[in-house]
Amino acid sequence: MFSWFKPDRQRKKIREDRKLLEARTRRLLKNYLSADGPQKHQYYEVVAGAAAACQPDVSDPKSENAQLAQASAEAALAVVKLRRRQVIYDNDQLAALITDAYATVAVAYRRASGAYTGDQDLQQLGTAAVHLVTIATSYMAAQSE
Repeated sequence: MFSWFKPDRQRKKIREDRKLLEARTRRLLKNYLSADGPQKHQYYEVVAGAAAACQPDVSDPKSENAQLAQASAEAALAVVKLRRRQVIYDNDQLAALITDAYATVAVAYRRASGAYTGDQDLQQLGTAAVHLVTIATSYMAAQSE
């Protein structure tokens, strides 16, 4: 019945993602790519931790992957918004890295949910974020074994 509202809601989310997430995600990816081996380990830890913290409680076995990805994206976005409201500034390098990691996780899960199908730039950024989240979680899982 209200499916005609969906395109407008999607455009609003894309605008919000551009405002809150895009620059942080680009910064994290750029810094990650220029990091050396030991520094990359820190990125893996922070990104994998953010991804793990955003996993939804799967109480409904009928939930679809897109719904789960969207729930994870919303959880990560909520953390970014909370950190902005609490005025956790970027002059603290670790605080900035943590906030950027949550922004990257949000973009990755939004991409996985198909939210960026109409926006080529965010789609590409989301693909890079998905790759980093996958690498980070795989790396941390291998370290714990």
